[in-house]
Amino acid sequence: MRDKSLSIGDFVTQQNYEKLLFTAGPASLLPENITGLRPCFGRDDKDYAVVEERVMSALRRMSGHSHLVRMQGSASLALEIMALNFLYGRVLVVQSGYYSDRLTWLSDSAQRRLKAVKEVERVEWDTLDAVSGSFDWVFACYTETSCGLKIPIEMMRSNADRLGAKLMLDATASIGLEDRHELADVIAYSSCKGLFGLTGAAFVAYHESPTNELDSFYLDIASHKDKKMTGPYHAIASLDEVLRNHDAFRHAVLKNKHVFQKNFAKYLTLPDKNQPSLCTHLSCTVKTEDPRAVLYTPRSDKGGSVVCHLGEVHLKRTAQGIIQNVLQVES
Repeated sequence: MRDKSLSIGDFVTQQNYEKLLFTAGPASLLPENITGLRPCFGRDDKDYAVVEERVMSALRRMSGHSHLVRMQGSASLALEIMALNFLYGRVLVVQSGYYSDRLTWLSDSAQRRLKAVKEVERVEWDTLDAVSGSFDWVFACYTETSCGLKIPIEMMRSNADRLGAKLMLDATASIGLEDRHELADVIAYSSCKGLFGLTGAAFVAYHESPTNELDSFYLDIASHKDKKMTGPYHAIASLDEVLRNHDAFRHAVLKNKHVFQKNFAKYLTLPDKNQPSLCTHLSCTVKTEDPRAVLYTPRSDKGGSVVCHLGEVHLKRTAQGIIQNVLQVES
């Protein structure tokens, strides 16, 4: 049971000391996650309306999209809503691992349910340059956490243009950490991982409005845009103070990534251009004897280990990657 006499800062320090995260998100607990919380309601609450607009404006600037819809739920909900509302015609899914397999499932589901999607094809990410023909959409994961892979967004954008397609991205593991999201026509992501907020909010950002018509209240993006149901009020409130200091929190992730790459240099499996900020894939198996540590178990087994770098986010610019001292290579 926690000591109720602790300040918020001391409470957060204690909680982060007792659990060392090497997982893909949410990040370590931040004081700002807590101090941003408040009583709130979605209608006629002027205080919350100001908070939400401030958060939404910050997120629009971050991704470079003029339109942004928030909803209560996981990134998986945002991805399904995005697929159903935007996809049509011929869809090319870029295969990179477990999470891109989910994009194929969502595309196939959209084809079965709406008939707007006429065909779904798949291509391995490293052979995308060889695809020919014409497509309406290219659908991909910017960062694939199941194998610690980043697909350069410029490469995806240029291939989409070559194929006459729009670009749709699962940005769950890249938003807040990687650049140039504006190159995608539409993206979906959640409030945790690289945004460093609490779980519970999901977002779809886009340049142009969708044209599909859905026979569903909950899966129609317009229902969320028009705020016809309870929104992710507390998750958004927790983001308010976090986003004001986002650069400092992001610095902690990049520092951990840099230190980790130096410490485990001989086990790296990917070149720099394919190294995401969030995580790193190693050819070895990583273990720990520290009972506080929570290692990342990817949803698909590509061999080796994936280690994520969100465990010292609370340290901001003072982070030095010391958390990694509890990790060892299994012999």
